[in-house]
Amino acid sequence: MSATDMLRRTFLLSTLALSSSVALGSPRPSARRPNIIFILADDMGYGDASAYGQLKIHTPNIDRLAKEGVRFTQGYAGAPVCAPSRCALMTGMHTGHCRVRDNFALSAGHVGHKNTEEIRRASLTSEDHTVAEYLRTAGYHTGLMGKWHLDGYDPDAIPNKLGFDEFRGWLTQIGSTQGYWPEKRADNDRLIDIPENANGRHGRYDTTMITEDAIDFITRNKAQQFFLYVAYDSPHSPYTAPDFGPYANHPTWADDEKTYASMIYYMDRGIGQILDTIKQSNLDGETVIFFASDNGPRSEPTAQQTRVVDFFDSNGGLTGYKRDMYEGGIRDPWVARWPGHIPAGTVSEVPVYFPDFLPTALDLAGAPTPQSDGVSLLPFLLSPQRRANGRVLYWEFYEPEFRQAVRWGKWKAVRLTRGGPLELYDVSVDPWESKDIATRHPDIVAEIEQAMAREHVASPEYPDPL
Repeated sequence: MSATDMLRRTFLLSTLALSSSVALGSPRPSARRPNIIFILADDMGYGDASAYGQLKIHTPNIDRLAKEGVRFTQGYAGAPVCAPSRCALMTGMHTGHCRVRDNFALSAGHVGHKNTEEIRRASLTSEDHTVAEYLRTAGYHTGLMGKWHLDGYDPDAIPNKLGFDEFRGWLTQIGSTQGYWPEKRADNDRLIDIPENANGRHGRYDTTMITEDAIDFITRNKAQQFFLYVAYDSPHSPYTAPDFGPYANHPTWADDEKTYASMIYYMDRGIGQILDTIKQSNLDGETVIFFASDNGPRSEPTAQQTRVVDFFDSNGGLTGYKRDMYEGGIRDPWVARWPGHIPAGTVSEVPVYFPDFLPTALDLAGAPTPQSDGVSLLPFLLSPQRRANGRVLYWEFYEPEFRQAVRWGKWKAVRLTRGGPLELYDVSVDPWESKDIATRHPDIVAEIEQAMAREHVASPEYPDPL
């Protein structure tokens, strides 16, 4: 058997094993289909939660999710920046196949303005189908509170037209809805004023509003099955918070370090309030909660932001930041909690990533799963010690130029230029990607080269050069 056949066989066998374990070995522990909540942080690094080794910032409620569920140590985002990562999460397609593969588009899409700069962005279209759309078809009431970031400049790409029954938050195409102190807020297909923030005032904090909207959604819909996507902005730049929170009296911390920690504090506090609402609504055993971040830390590569996230070791000692294909750019905190079903306090080393969420959610809902680039993680939620055969996890990105990455078993490969050399790392012993061993494993390099070629499909928004 050739190495290529072996790679394909390994991927197919792992996928089939997952499917059969759900169908034959993992009967539904409850007759009632669970509610599903996905909580997403923005630019929070692998090492920013104390459950993942953070020593300076305290995250008791994210830690609670981990203590009462499973913590994945090799969980990956969909991309190293916001929009494509969320596209992979919502559509179940990796960035070699999905519509939005960067925060900007090379072609097609729609042109708009960010401040005075003209920008071309991709957006989801009617040809794209989201996890919310599939769950709504399966009888779930669906809601998004917070950041969408998949509308680009297309008025038809709002959440309400792509599967969400309810939406409160901000849109890329409407500047007045953005930021931590927005003057307006999208409420389904209309805009509402936030008078407390008018004329530059800082009266209502976006993180707090997202939490309040999430709690309101749960309270109103607790009698029916629901899917809730809670998409926080924190701790994305600019660094701003109502106050320094519990970090005000650190005498050696700079103000921006206190602010960054406080942004995470307010998000973590909101997660605790959501958990309390679930418990008070008697939905603990009927609700699966996922938590992750959309990419690595440091929103922009400025000296200030680099200093702050290095101070906190936000990437957990991994190489790279946001926009990097190295582990620090795409490996993130990934936890799941479902009391009575997911064993509490467990750890899984199985590599998982955002395209897995759609098939997992539909598996939980007992709904048919369309073709996707992910696999259902339900077997690993119910039995976190289960091991998986190696499968290909794929990423591509276009800033500042076309780049690719693959995770296959213990191997991690990165290509920094189109047609350029492949870097190869054994992340089982070198998660820091400090030693490129490509020249020692030409057979593995050749296999991953073929996988990259197979997984990349050009699109109207991201065409290959002539």
